[in-house]
Amino acid sequence: MSTGQHVVMWSGGITSWATARHVIAEHGTSNVTLLFADTNAEDPSLHTFNAAASAQLGVPITRVVDPQERDPWQVFEDKRWLGNTRIAQCSHVLKQEPCRAWLAEHTNPADTVLYVGIDWTEEERLPGIVKGWAPWTVDAPLTRPPIRHKDQLLAEARAAGLPMPRLYELGFAHNNCGGACVKGGQAQWARLLRVFPDRYARAEAAEEKMRRLLGKDVSILRDRTGGQTKPLTLAALRQRIEEQPDQLDLFDEGGCGCFTELSAA
Repeated sequence: MSTGQHVVMWSGGITSWATARHVIAEHGTSNVTLLFADTNAEDPSLHTFNAAASAQLGVPITRVVDPQERDPWQVFEDKRWLGNTRIAQCSHVLKQEPCRAWLAEHTNPADTVLYVGIDWTEEERLPGIVKGWAPWTVDAPLTRPPIRHKDQLLAEARAAGLPMPRLYELGFAHNNCGGACVKGGQAQWARLLRVFPDRYARAEAAEEKMRRLLGKDVSILRDRTGGQTKPLTLAALRQRIEEQPDQLDLFDEGGCGCFTELSAA
């Protein structure tokens, strides 16, 4: 077992658990921290999973949060910028800043390693993550053999007796922000409308409020039909789902990049 501090950047997703399991197997539990930045927009089952995973791993969750306890929609209003599939400052404000503040207070970069839950399918992101979290050292154990697919990791978590986050059970690619991540694409939002229409309605109303506040034709999503990229509001997407479902881009799934979307510096 090694000395120094080992901080797992814990999102509440399956790769967080798999990463933490690897770190604990290698270094033990005494110097491991599971650092969880709460966006105040998570599905309740994420917190159930966190509690069960923490007990199973033998390490408590260390929760950090925006000092104002904001959620993504409140951040967009305060920043006067609607987060979208390209830039989502909620990542910076609600994830990166609280984590970096905790790290600065509680760790020494000289003997601390940060572990991120990206896997072998996302290895191209690693250089940017390493740069963004300097001067801390960053490692991504799931990018190395033995290679595991996400379905395998979920099966291993079930075998360990963990309750599955319901977003995974409902087909969402990521267990974050209650399925309403602005980085997600049309497929995610179509699924959200189908299984959580109340959450979709709240997001649609928040987007429309931002459009009025800014006085601009802004949107979370983009429409690429006809070879031209233009804004696609959630209201327009809902109407398309109801009237022209054949025009949906169901390959536009998107994904969470909360620890790397903006510079962590």
